[in-house]
Amino acid sequence: MTKQVQEDSEVDSLKELRKQLLALLNGGNAHADFDSVVKDFPAKLQGVTPEGLPYSAWQLLEHIRITQEDILRFSMNYDGTYESPKWPAEYWPKDQKPPNDAAWNESVRKVKSDLKEFTDLLSDNNSDLFTPFAWGDGQNLLREALLIADHIAYHLGEMLVDRRLLGAWKKS
Repeated sequence: MTKQVQEDSEVDSLKELRKQLLALLNGGNAHADFDSVVKDFPAKLQGVTPEGLPYSAWQLLEHIRITQEDILRFSMNYDGTYESPKWPAEYWPKDQKPPNDAAWNESVRKVKSDLKEFTDLLSDNNSDLFTPFAWGDGQNLLREALLIADHIAYHLGEMLVDRRLLGAWKKS
């Protein structure tokens, strides 16, 4: 294989990896996607914790938002000044219920906008997927992308169970 053919093959492989990561982050491959789980969630049930479960849908949504924002800001911490929230206290909302009627929609909007910002970073061919961040302790962009996807999928599953137990999920 010539050097040029090998380089072209590596470029194609990186394009495919980015494409697959974006599909994973945008969700729905093997489970319900973010929009489906949060859409039309009854306001009166957003702050209800089903019996036997530890969190309300509001707490799960906010945890997803806070954690994803942290991963995004950490991944873009080029000057080394970003500080993550304190674990676990600052990664979970203290209140079981949203503070007001607009809070749910604002949190959903923020999850989507932060995910868009992260996927833009991931889509940038100048973003190195593999080299550890100078400001971290071994993390790289690929790891952070997988972390976001895994984290969201896990907590969306919990939120879906909340909806089912509260009678707010339509079976398809």
